[in-house]
Amino acid sequence: MFFQQTFVALGRALPAVIAPAIITDLFIDPAWIGIYFGLTALFALIAQLGCGSFIVRYGALRVSQISLVMLTAGAALAALGTPLSLVLSAVIMGGGGAVSTPASSHLLSRCSSPRYLPLVFSIKQTAVPAGLLLAGVLGPPLTEWTDWRATMLFCAASCAVLALVLQPLRRIFDTDRVPTRRFRLSDFRATLTVVLAAPGLRALSFACLAFNGVQAVFTAYFVIYLTTIGYTPVAAGFLFSVAVAVAVPGRILWGWIGSSYVSPSRVMSGLALGMAGSAALLALSSAGWPVLLVGLIACVLSATALSWHGVLLAETARASPEDMRGGVTGGVLSFGQIGAMALPLLYSGFLDLTGSYGIGFIACGLPALLVGVQLLRQRASAQARGSRY
Repeated sequence: MFFQQTFVALGRALPAVIAPAIITDLFIDPAWIGIYFGLTALFALIAQLGCGSFIVRYGALRVSQISLVMLTAGAALAALGTPLSLVLSAVIMGGGGAVSTPASSHLLSRCSSPRYLPLVFSIKQTAVPAGLLLAGVLGPPLTEWTDWRATMLFCAASCAVLALVLQPLRRIFDTDRVPTRRFRLSDFRATLTVVLAAPGLRALSFACLAFNGVQAVFTAYFVIYLTTIGYTPVAAGFLFSVAVAVAVPGRILWGWIGSSYVSPSRVMSGLALGMAGSAALLALSSAGWPVLLVGLIACVLSATALSWHGVLLAETARASPEDMRGGVTGGVLSFGQIGAMALPLLYSGFLDLTGSYGIGFIACGLPALLVGVQLLRQRASAQARGSRY
């Protein structure tokens, strides 16, 4: 599950990391990068809402393979570089990448101790920054050595190979599948009903919306932003990789703390406030700031906006009906895709209106600030109620 999500994350992040080369070659406005990732998030939302029945019918491992095959097709289409192929790439990569997390959550929730779910899910979710790290380290140099099209084709080939490598494991991990399960359009409504009916799942859904939105903006615009304040694409990609590398131990650390010492809600409130504050600081940075300081801000943003997944997903699995963990996880994550769709579009709008990259970072950090404050208020209220009894 770690490897499948690593290559999914690599495929989804690579267009943003090599965006300067794509923009130069195709003569497109940087604001269209937000449109691309907004479209990706839209189809990710649809896929996550409807993936529950497919996971039950075909098995979590088979759905993981399907995810990788769709990433293969999407990356290959992007390499064509035409408007239609880029739209199809966003659609296919959005849908394919979206189902990898619900599938892995379904599989691991069957095999893990409930107490250590935050830690187990956090270890698994380190695959996302690992994929981003690979994109930042390999994407710009490979693009300079060949071109951006060859880089996307390399990514497509990697995903295809891993899909084949997973095949022998299917008979081990897909033993719980129900071949008679059918997909119905009512599955979308059923998933939303379960998620919105439970207060805990509703709160997790809004947190996922805010957190995933900040992550999407950081992933889509960080490298481009650095190139506008004097960094070369390779230097910006390297700094992106360094920042993303912090998220790997960060995810494990937050999962360990949430499993052993501090309540998951308190961990998430701290992460929310941290990502809002670091996004605001990044917005204020300029060409005159030391590289070390900009890197430190980026690392804090990465350690928060790219490190919340394990704790939130573990809480989601814990709050879900046992036979609907994959589907409910997809439902909660679908709200995250709303954030990943809306906030890059919001960022693009501010960029188009003002020409400033900084204002967008501040605006997109505000929902996370609201989540952090709300989680702190909920905990204070719970403690006040407890003190009365």
